[in-house]
Amino acid sequence: MTRSSPASSTAERRTWRKPPFIANSWLRYGLWIVVVAYLVWALGSLPFNWERIAEGLPRAARIFGGGFPPSFERADLLFTGFKESLQIAILATLLGVMLSIPFAVMAARNLAPRPVYLLGRGVIIVSRSFHPVIVAILFVAAVGFGPLAGILTLTLYSIGFVGKLLAEEIEEIDWGQVEAMKATGAGYFATLVYAVFPQILPRQVGLSMYQLDSNLRASAVVGIVGAGGIGGTLMNAFGRYDYDFAFAILLVIIAVILVSEGVSGWVRKQIW
Repeated sequence: MTRSSPASSTAERRTWRKPPFIANSWLRYGLWIVVVAYLVWALGSLPFNWERIAEGLPRAARIFGGGFPPSFERADLLFTGFKESLQIAILATLLGVMLSIPFAVMAARNLAPRPVYLLGRGVIIVSRSFHPVIVAILFVAAVGFGPLAGILTLTLYSIGFVGKLLAEEIEEIDWGQVEAMKATGAGYFATLVYAVFPQILPRQVGLSMYQLDSNLRASAVVGIVGAGGIGGTLMNAFGRYDYDFAFAILLVIIAVILVSEGVSGWVRKQIW
């Protein structure tokens, strides 16, 4: 009968196990109990109207049944709405990305003095605080119905998203390049152009492509409240019970987003 050596038994006793996220077992299980209790309370307190849900299921089946097969008979109206949505998304992305760069520099803790930092962060926080539909309603009331309200809405939305992520990217750059530029006597803007922006360029291009995708989707949503684009056409189709035409619009939206995703992936590969 063979006996295991002390070294092998010690190795078995010292098998590494991943430590729990919360070391205190009382706190860990207590949090689980609190989460489960909250979910039970939240589900029990929500006013679900089961009778209305049951009545709505046949209506939903009628809507989906009326959407097949999709109708492309009014392709000219579909093309016009999508052309406007594409124009809104591209213009808003260009304006938003260009405006987000200075705000990102202002909101970077390692580049801006504290008053400027607080101002830049404040602008970004305000830009990200409201859903695009709420902002679109405000701009529609301010400048009227049409694509201008959509462009302003998505520009503000782009500033908040792209500016925040670019500011975080700037805060994580290699500071050695900045110090090298300063050692040669370069000014602030020269340091930004030659030491900061080259480090964040791939990230900025990726964010810009993603924001274009997001603005394409959002342009369909803000159009529902009158901010131009295909959203108004989609809302009118549902209002007239043209479910087959509405489903055709949804299919085209999906196709455009898929093409945009493929193009953005190709561009990112070319840069990185």
